[in-house]
Amino acid sequence: MSDDTKREIVPAGRILRAYAPELGKHPGLFVMVMVGMAGIVATDLIAPLYLKQFFNAIAGTDPTTNLVAELSMIITIVIALYVANWVAFRAYSIGLINLELKAMSRLYNHAFDYLIRHSQHFFTSQFTGTLTRRVAKFSDAFETLVDTVFMQFVPTAIFVVGAVIVLATQHPWLGGILAVWSVIFIIVQIWLANLRQPLREAQSRAESERTGATADALSNQSAITQFAAEEAESRKLADVVARWRQAAMRSWGADEFIWAVLGLLMIGIQAALLYAAVELWSRGLLTVGDFVLIQAYLITTFERLIGINRDLRRFYAGLANASEMITILDTDYDIKDAAGARELVVDEGSITFEDVSFGYQDRPTLAGFSLSIPSHQKVALVGPSGAGKSTITKLLLRLYDVTGGTIRIDGQDIREVTQESLRKAISFVPQEPALFHRSLRENISYGRPDASEAEIIEAAKKAHCHEFIAGLPLGYETYVGERGVKLSGGERQRVAIARAILKDAPILVLDEATSSLDSESESLIQDALRTLMAGKTVVVIAHRLSTIMSMDRIVVLEGGRVVADGTHDELVADAGGLYHKLWSIQAGGFIAG
Repeated sequence: MSDDTKREIVPAGRILRAYAPELGKHPGLFVMVMVGMAGIVATDLIAPLYLKQFFNAIAGTDPTTNLVAELSMIITIVIALYVANWVAFRAYSIGLINLELKAMSRLYNHAFDYLIRHSQHFFTSQFTGTLTRRVAKFSDAFETLVDTVFMQFVPTAIFVVGAVIVLATQHPWLGGILAVWSVIFIIVQIWLANLRQPLREAQSRAESERTGATADALSNQSAITQFAAEEAESRKLADVVARWRQAAMRSWGADEFIWAVLGLLMIGIQAALLYAAVELWSRGLLTVGDFVLIQAYLITTFERLIGINRDLRRFYAGLANASEMITILDTDYDIKDAAGARELVVDEGSITFEDVSFGYQDRPTLAGFSLSIPSHQKVALVGPSGAGKSTITKLLLRLYDVTGGTIRIDGQDIREVTQESLRKAISFVPQEPALFHRSLRENISYGRPDASEAEIIEAAKKAHCHEFIAGLPLGYETYVGERGVKLSGGERQRVAIARAILKDAPILVLDEATSSLDSESESLIQDALRTLMAGKTVVVIAHRLSTIMSMDRIVVLEGGRVVADGTHDELVADAGGLYHKLWSIQAGGFIAG
């Protein structure tokens, strides 16, 4: 996905449609929330009516036994209403908390599940920190939107309508003034919030840029230190932070303007209603209790309507936060299973590339590439950088899809089988092993989570990593750090080889699998690699030709095409060939077939 895609504005309706189904997945909790909300609003409307009776009863009246009894009854009813309000709020809160947490958990899992299935191309165009933040913001935005709708917008609408009706029964002018003012107040708030929304979205994008830039720098801290580039990175980040500050200043300045306008509107309604009440009281149309009722409704109306401004900000912020993940959820996978894709069945493990073409961003890498690898054959791919060696393995794993031609395993087009079954049939040991910040046990058993303790240890012994693991204080429970930074390069590579040994897939791909090993470590795992390759179809990428001398077959690539194919002895004998040229500057010996 490009940077332009990240800046797409997602319609609010699309976001609300993504969240709305969550409300119906727990109908009991949703009903609990709605009943609680209705109880809160009802008691807020009814209590002031009894307060009106209370103040009318005591206004200009001497205490009597009957009056005291009447007042006591009113107080009892008001207290009962307050208790009912408390109970309704507790039920409402408990229901809402449970509903939101269940929904947020599902949304987080859904966002992660969809995100993790995107192609390698997608992830090479993104900051990991930014993607992590998007998943969290998508889940958190549900809470924000539901809170604003069911704690503010809906209760406010019900209360204002109820207050207008009650005041209109006292005198039409009072209800009319509150109704007109409420409509104007809400319209102005929404209008101002819409004007502010682009500023909020700009601030959200700036925050994502700031997070991504920070994560990018921290994840490359070692490179920054090695190049003594701390000051340069600080300046670069300072520029990003400055852009965030400018975006936040514009957004927060708009907030201040909105609050100023709303403050004037509140002063206006307070003055209008009180002047109207005084005029009606002077005509004998209102009582002291009516003044209390008006003031009680005004206070609650102010609290609720002014809260709309705050919650509109939260609402639009929630929309902006959700939109960042929605754009990803609306982005179709580059690589997906074909309709009716079947499981890959590997009986022999033969691999065929038929007239394959592929390129990165319109830059051709392979053009008309064909190669047939019989089952159980051990083939090495060699050639200069950019020849297409690693691209071939990525296409075999369907990390990318060919733009032309076909790749087959045992005659099955890999685009017509499920990606899961394809990748389960291939053990891949990359040049840079991908280790998780988890225990060594979890990292080794990643390809076979159900492996027994004995099987894990046996694989570790074959890869010659049991020796250093046994010497660690926590042994196999030792956490390796992010990307395995607590291990040396050779140790990481041996753990990756142990993982491949345990997985025991019929096809094995080694991409410079010994490049991170010193001579001693390389010697230790030669036997392990022989064991690992036994009975498998093997594809090895190597720059050090000494490591592939005894492979069954060596395929020499240049410019995305096969320029030579044979054994080491055959190719090195061709004095004018590319392999002979490469060999002339290298020496060594490797694995027996």
